Amino acid sequence: MADDKNLSYTEDSIQVLEGLDAVRKRPGMYIGSTDAKGLHHLVWEIVDNSIDEALAGYCTHINVILGADGSVTVKDDGRGVPIGLHKTMNKSTPEVIFSILHAGGKFGGSGYKTSGGLHGVGSSVVNALSRKFNVTINRDGVVSEIKFAKGGQLTQPLKQKGTTKLTGTTVQFWPDDTIFSTTKFSFSVISERLKESAFLNSGLKITLVDERNDKHVEYKYDDGLVEFVKELQGDQKAVIAAPIVFKGSANAIESEIAMTYIDDFSESVLGFANNVKTVDGGTHITGFKSGLLKALNEYARKNNLLKERDKKLDANDVKEGLIAIVSVKIPEDLIQYEGQTKGKLGTSEAKAACEEVTEQGFAFWLLENKQLAITIVEKALLARRAREEARKARAAVREQKKGSKVKNMLGKLTPAQGRDKFKNELFLVEGNSAGGSAKSGRDRKFQAILPLRGKVINAEKTKLIDLLKNEEIVSIINSIGAGIGADFDIDDSNYGKVIIMTDADTDGAHIQTLLLTFFYRYMKELIINKRVYIALPPLFKVTNSKKEVQYLWLEDELKQLLKQGKKVEIQRYKGLGEMNADQLWSTTMDPDLRKLILVTIEDALAAENSFRILMGDDSEKRKEWIEENVKFTLEENTEFMDI
Repeated sequence: MADDKNLSYTEDSIQVLEGLDAVRKRPGMYIGSTDAKGLHHLVWEIVDNSIDEALAGYCTHINVILGADGSVTVKDDGRGVPIGLHKTMNKSTPEVIFSILHAGGKFGGSGYKTSGGLHGVGSSVVNALSRKFNVTINRDGVVSEIKFAKGGQLTQPLKQKGTTKLTGTTVQFWPDDTIFSTTKFSFSVISERLKESAFLNSGLKITLVDERNDKHVEYKYDDGLVEFVKELQGDQKAVIAAPIVFKGSANAIESEIAMTYIDDFSESVLGFANNVKTVDGGTHITGFKSGLLKALNEYARKNNLLKERDKKLDANDVKEGLIAIVSVKIPEDLIQYEGQTKGKLGTSEAKAACEEVTEQGFAFWLLENKQLAITIVEKALLARRAREEARKARAAVREQKKGSKVKNMLGKLTPAQGRDKFKNELFLVEGNSAGGSAKSGRDRKFQAILPLRGKVINAEKTKLIDLLKNEEIVSIINSIGAGIGADFDIDDSNYGKVIIMTDADTDGAHIQTLLLTFFYRYMKELIINKRVYIALPPLFKVTNSKKEVQYLWLEDELKQLLKQGKKVEIQRYKGLGEMNADQLWSTTMDPDLRKLILVTIEDALAAENSFRILMGDDSEKRKEWIEENVKFTLEENTEFMDI
């Protein structure tokens, strides 16, 4: 429990920096976008406020409700928002918090020691982008309520509704459908995010209720990070019987790390700073890996597992099979991020803090677990040898570029003529027939075509050295030109967009998943930097009595057209190969007319689980996941896909 004397949360904790003007005009500046991704960001902002109460030691339960009326309710049992008069603004404190930008308990340092969210602007931004926004507060023995209308306009000033022995804040909001392209909340997206938050906050209970279809889940983990690691591990064989945990405080930063090694070659290290997922890593991840490497090298030298003539292990040697969660709590005056999206932690003190905690903790564990320590060192040495073999294989491919085998292999690529790498696009096309149409229909100035024969190898279950023996994979690697795995450098990429173009059927979806698995495991920077797309070919060609042609992407579009009673001829495309070159260009390749899905990584845990389930050996889990998540109809105005 936090110290009330040192961490008071009263009306005086709320400081005002500026008004709430430009949010509705430029919502993307505050929540990233106005599509489904931005819509869900509203939920994260309100939930993060409740989690900040948990971080401060006052909240034990957060309940999220997806209402049948399109609303979202977030209820916590924290201290409750202060309800007195704000001295500076001469308004009730809840009115200040929820309707004025940069007003909150996260600026002066007295309300919260650490916090996530948008540094206090979150709740007012959600209010600004809602058509209704209601707040109920249990505090000081009374129940208080305040209401706002579209754009944060106050409709009911704060008033008391009764008495209570409870504490906490309940926020209910209805997103504004004139701002967002969709106002339909995803149960699976929200549940994955809440599950992740429960892992990061041991003992915190988080429930999610979906009134639209009577779904209900509850998450509570008493040993959060350990259970998080086990979740990522899934049914994969562990090298270490139980995850290792390091905890400590240095440079005013609290570090908690859980890790294990599995009998695999992929790496999964997730970072969080004040509960905010740092998808691009940062100083805390750098510090963790540095401490891990120092401890392992020192142990290997002292125990003669590394001879004097041997080079020290490096970061690439020790990462195979590594699963780790690195969570840091950083005071508000120290926390820094690189970029507006908070994707990468920049706090320099976090590197030293995590390095110290990891090096000391791991060194002690290695001494206490001799046989397992030897196993981990041997695994690293084996990874080094395999990596050296892979390096030789890559070198051999480069050396053989003048040879007939590689010439034939690279001959499938029809390159773009333009030299502007960022403008150039690479289409990975299913089948030679569609590849031929794409070659004829493309704009040769900036579009390259690489036809793929059949199913791509499953990168989830294949070692790198074996991947490099696969002709299709090597074709993709050489075409993109930026290397692979640890050697991948996005600055060397020959293309600003890599576009997967497959048939609109289950086989096409499988090929998409196989390619995305490869990119996620070995060229993740392409996805992080928003360079991977999925092309959306039309489902129907409709010709009317005047021989006028219309293309449709949705079943519903066809139904609406048929309701008009017009006489039309309908062609259902079964594959890309059925399209002529000009049709493929005008529907799927022309930048002015085509529809593309941008592939993003929104949720690290969901991405890891998705790939391991989809590309793993458990067919029942795969079937359940597909039934829950995959729809073989396109939603209108689709703009991105999270993996």
